Amino acid sequence: MKNATFYLLNQASLNLMEWLACYFTVDKWREGKLVLIACEDEAQALRIDEALWACDPDTFVPHNLTGECSPYGTPVEICWQQRRGSNMNREVLISLLLSVYADFASSFNEVIDFVPAEATLKQLARNRYKTYRSVGFQLTTAIPPTR
Repeated sequence: MKNATFYLLNQASLNLMEWLACYFTVDKWREGKLVLIACEDEAQALRIDEALWACDPDTFVPHNLTGECSPYGTPVEICWQQRRGSNMNREVLISLLLSVYADFASSFNEVIDFVPAEATLKQLARNRYKTYRSVGFQLTTAIPPTR
């Protein structure tokens, strides 16, 4: 069964979402899963890339920006709106997107998404929630870990 978890944030911090994306990436990679981190734009993708490179050597995750490697890539791929990932055989989507399309979402078995506290961003998260539900995801909400 496909699962989507929405993490409820008590603040509208972009930095927190990006930190959590890296945190969950490390966690899922350690589980042996292939991950796609979908960013809203190239600048965000570059921040995620730098954050993953800056991780402690014990938590290093092999990753690449979309288009940097062979078609088989690394266990973790980082894409953005103008440069979509291959999502070939990717099991987990960590979404930093404001909106998501059903055909894109349905190619993953697991989705990690975020619900910021700010009202406009929260409404966009509700729309993403509906999209995941429309393609058969089992939906849950959770409180994220703290730094």
